[in-house]
Order: sequence, then structure tokens, then C-alpha cells
Amino acid sequence: MALDGIRMPDGCYADGTWELKMHVTDLHRDVSLRVTGEIHIGGVMLKLVEKLDVKKDWSDHALWWEKKKTWLLKTHWTLDKYGIQADARLLFTPQHKLLRLQLPNMKHMKVKVNFSDRVFKAVSDICKTFNIRHPEELSLLRKPRDPKKKKKKLEEAEEDDLEMEGPLLTPGSGSIYSSPGLYSKTMTPTYDSRDGSPLSPTSAWFGDSPLSEGNPGILAVSQPISSPDILVKLYKPQSLLDKAKINQGWLDSSRSLMEQDVKENEVLLLRFKYHSFFDLNPKYDAIRVNQLYEQAKWAILLEEIECTEEEMMMFAALQYHINKLSIMSSDNHMNNSEKEVDEVDAALSDLEITLEGGKTTRTLGDITSIPELADYVKVFKPKKLTLKGYKQYWCTFKDITISCYKSKEEAHGTPAHQMNLRGCEVTPDVNISGQKFNIKLLIPVADGMNEIWLRCDTEKQYAHWMAACRLASKGKTMADSSYNLEVQNILSFLKMQHMNPDPQFIEPITTDVNPECLVSPRYLKKYKNKQVGHISARILEAHQNVAQMSLIEAKMRFIQAWQSLPEFGITHFLARFQGGKREELIGITYNRLIRMDASTGDAIKTWRFSNMKQWNVNWEIKMVTVEFADEPSLSFICAEVDCKVVHEFIGGYIFLSTRAKDQNESLDEEMFYKLTSGWV
Repeated sequence: MALDGIRMPDGCYADGTWELKMHVTDLHRDVSLRVTGEIHIGGVMLKLVEKLDVKKDWSDHALWWEKKKTWLLKTHWTLDKYGIQADARLLFTPQHKLLRLQLPNMKHMKVKVNFSDRVFKAVSDICKTFNIRHPEELSLLRKPRDPKKKKKKLEEAEEDDLEMEGPLLTPGSGSIYSSPGLYSKTMTPTYDSRDGSPLSPTSAWFGDSPLSEGNPGILAVSQPISSPDILVKLYKPQSLLDKAKINQGWLDSSRSLMEQDVKENEVLLLRFKYHSFFDLNPKYDAIRVNQLYEQAKWAILLEEIECTEEEMMMFAALQYHINKLSIMSSDNHMNNSEKEVDEVDAALSDLEITLEGGKTTRTLGDITSIPELADYVKVFKPKKLTLKGYKQYWCTFKDITISCYKSKEEAHGTPAHQMNLRGCEVTPDVNISGQKFNIKLLIPVADGMNEIWLRCDTEKQYAHWMAACRLASKGKTMADSSYNLEVQNILSFLKMQHMNPDPQFIEPITTDVNPECLVSPRYLKKYKNKQVGHISARILEAHQNVAQMSLIEAKMRFIQAWQSLPEFGITHFLARFQGGKREELIGITYNRLIRMDASTGDAIKTWRFSNMKQWNVNWEIKMVTVEFADEPSLSFICAEVDCKVVHEFIGGYIFLSTRAKDQNESLDEEMFYKLTSGWV
């Protein structure tokens, strides 16, 4: 026997070669190659393809090391450098694989995605395919498992009800959509800004892409919920703990799909992950606006976010209006593909939705002094075992401080109470029909938060004081250019909730209202079956306030109203705080961290990112530590969730805060990874 054929106990041959075992997934074949540790990955793949002797385009294939969950993408690296030995088993498999994506509108679409790219890059490619700007705001989420449904097949059958008919899409396979630059100021309008339809004929807009064979505008068009049964079947979180469990499912943006055990044909949810929507413009963002509207709509219907009954009727009226206009728009565009951009469109292009209260090209006039508020306001300090109610004070609002005096005449003296609102939590408590306009303030103090309630007499007074409180919580004064816009947004939000029944303008109640598809189950339960007509009447009453809106404006108003809800933009996680004896919640928003009571959701203490020096993660014990400029550091252990998810939310929001309109360069991926990955 030749010496080189003698096999040693470690699996190597006497000549230094050894058998490398590989499985070719496309052919369902196992193949072995005699190799040495000095051969590079590219050479291994070349030898493998030669041995297979199958005429096929193998360019998308790569080697995957199952045991180590690693793609061997550095083709110039040797087997020795990767640490691959005779006991390894590699897969030779395509990098692009099928995913079933559930879009924010709850419809499923089959997409070919690169399973070897980091999730951040994969999402960017998906968004480019769908013509969604600012892909950094979205990510992929695993489907939450409904504990009430034990059979997986039952859930899969329900998914089929929501399958979207459409062709297979492959991100990055040519210019499927003409996706404009991330921050480009010279973009050509792609859509009619009134209804979100393509401005140019569909063939020119979509080129030779597969979408031109299907329905090209489907992602920009809102489709009414076809049956109340769909709403009944979908998972609804019953508590804040359920919401926290959903957030365990966010994928790691710094690792690939394959590294996170995502399987081919698996259902993943594409969602807006970060609630900080930059440069939202109807002329270029019809699909983005529609999918954002859909995510907001489903969050309200599935009770993922709380709202009052009046707000629910307003949301239902906007949905009803949008559904009607969407059907009319589809009919109109069969014969008309181009429309002039009018003054309404120009105004809408300035209607940017940002959590800072909006930024427009207009600023306040020359301000030589900071505006102030002064008025009689009722103040209430809730304490346990007290029956005392609101007490009226003459209150002045200067800079970011509210001073309370017993009367107007004493305003030049020492105030009875004084409140600095920097870093406070501001929550509305409004009931239009009951003429209740309350502002709940949680003001940071050394040992937690002081609770103060302000009661205003009128909508106008409430709008001015609420806007001032929101700005003051961020350390801004009423001199800020966003103050007047914030006041107007609050007033328009209240106006949309008015119920002024005027028989002259209310449509006859028809069967097309379908309140079961417009109102969340909790509010439907308040009315017996015989009272469904009453809900329809209330929706039509509320519809009067929005009936003159264009389709895109109605969607934008819906998104703005969603942003005005107290719970908007808070992502919950279960955590155990240092020194705490029980599990609580940590809430993460675009600008702060909130320690919350797990049963009530009440804020115990907040910390602003603007006051943060740095944050660190101890990966072994899953502890996140945040250091601040002028207060004690915060430490908590993540419960039931990988602390990488929490770390990525903090770093992701810091990353998003660096975006600016005058930037023309593409996204700084490396900066994102530096802030979010923790080990890159």
C-alpha cells in the first residue's frame, strides 16, 4: 500500500491530506474532497464544482460551517486559518434564499434575501426593492407565538388568509425600483402626493421588473380589512409583559439570518423598529407612508397601544375615509396616470413627521425674548390617603419652569410652588365630550418622580400648555421653532375627535362602515350586538372632521395622531434593576430610558440620552450599565431577552439622532455597527 493512502487515528493521511466532508444542498448530495489545511476556501469551492461536474451557475453559492454557525466568505483564507479540520462538515448552499415576509400591512410576500449578509444590510436591500427610504428605521422580527394556540399548523393556515398575490422579489438583482438617495435634495417626485399612485406609467416606473406583471402600486395602497374574523384570529398582547415578550424576537442586526437559525421559507415580520421617522415626504414616500399607516392601524386594532374611546372613534373615522378614497383612487387611476402638483401637495411636502415636533422650512420671526405663558391653571398633587382635589393657582411658564402663585397679584413675589420640567414625563388625559383637559407631569427628583396634574379650562389653553410642557421636558423653550407647530398639531388632534352631529352632512348609515373592522375588540365589547349601529353612527359623526382630507393627508394625520398617544414609541423589556427585588420594565424611546412598573406601566424614573455619558454591557451576566453626566449610573439585568437586543435599541436611537437633512452621503453602516454590535 502506498504511504499516502495510510490513514492516521486523527483522520489525516500520512501525506498530510484529509477528507473534507461537504453537503451540496441543491443536489442533496454528500461529497468528500482530499485537502490540506493550506488550501484556501476559493480553491475548495473550485475543486468541489469540478468534482460535481454539473452545468449550473454556482456563483451565488458559498460554504457554511454548521457547527460554528459561520459563513466562510473570506475566500482567500485557508482552512487552517478558519480552524477547519477533518471533523468539520460544511454545506455548499445558495446565499440567497426564500423568506416569507409579513409586511406592516399584515400581508405576506415571498422575497429572496441574502442569508449571508448582516441583517442590517439585508433589510436595506429589501427596502430598496420596495422603494422604502430610510431602511435604518426598519428591521426583522420573529413572529410572536400565541400561547393560546398550541398547534403551529393552525397559525400557518391563518397566515394563508393574508397571503398577498404577487411575484417573487429578489433584492439587489437590478434596479427593480428607482430608489432615490437617502438624503437627496434633488429627487424627482415618484408618486402623486395626494393618493400615492405612481406618477409615470407603471411600465416606466417599474421597468422590466416582475412587479410590472403584477399590481405595481399594491404596497402604496391601503387595502380594507376584508373580514372581522381576521382581527379575531390575530395575536393580541394582553399585558405589558406580553408586549415585552414580543420584543424578544428582534433579530440581531450585526449577524446574518443563517447565523440566527432563520430557515428558508420562514415567516419574519418586517416592521418599523425605531419610532423616529426622518424626512417623511408624500412625494417620494408613498409606500413608506402607507406601510407606516398600516403598522399604526394594526397596533391600534390589536390593542398594542392604548387609546381613549374618543380617539378610537377618530382613528376609525380616518380608516373609513382612507378605505373609501383608496377604492376611488384605484378606479380613477385606471384612466389617469398623471396629475398636477397643487398647493395642497406643496403644503404636504412640508408636513414632516418627527418626534421633535416637526421641522419645517419656516421658523418663528425675530425673537428678542423667550415667549411666556401666564394663566389660571388648576394644580393637583396626588398623594395616598388624601381627598383633596385640584387647587387653582396663577401659573407662569418661563423657560422650562412653571411657577405657581396663589393669585395674579402675588406673581411678583415668591411662588408657592415651582417646577423645573427638564427630563419630566408628560402624559395627556383628555376627554373632549367631558371637557376634561388634563396634563400629567412626572418630574424627576432624587428618589424617583413627583407626580403633578395640571387641569386646563379650554382646548386652546391646553394646547399651549401641553406644547410648552413637551418642549420643556426636552430642555427646550417656547422660543424653539417647533413650538407653534406643536400647538397646531395638538389642536388639530383634538378637533378630529369632536362629535358634532349634523344630519345634513352625515351620510346615511350603510353596511359599508363595518365597525368590527375599524374598532378594537375592547371597545366593540362595550356595545352589545344590537348597538353596532350606534358605533357606526359615531364613526360617521367623527368622519365629518376628516371628510375633506385627501388620501395621503388622511394617512399622514393618522400617523401624527398615533404619535400623539401617550404610549407611542415605547419599546418594553423585562428587567431586574440593581437594588430592586422584583422584575420591572425598562422602556426605551427615541430620547430616553424609562423604569416602569410592570403591572401598571407607570413611570418610576426616566433618564434622557442627552444626559448620557456612555453605556456598557457585561455579556456574561447580561447586565447593562448606563453612566450619566450628573446623576448616579443605572444598571439592570435583562430578563428573558438577549441584552444585545436592548443594547441595539439604545445604540440604534443614538445612531438615528445623528441624521441630518444636509447629508447627501449614503448610510454609515460601520458607525451603526460600532454603536450597536458591542463587539465589532
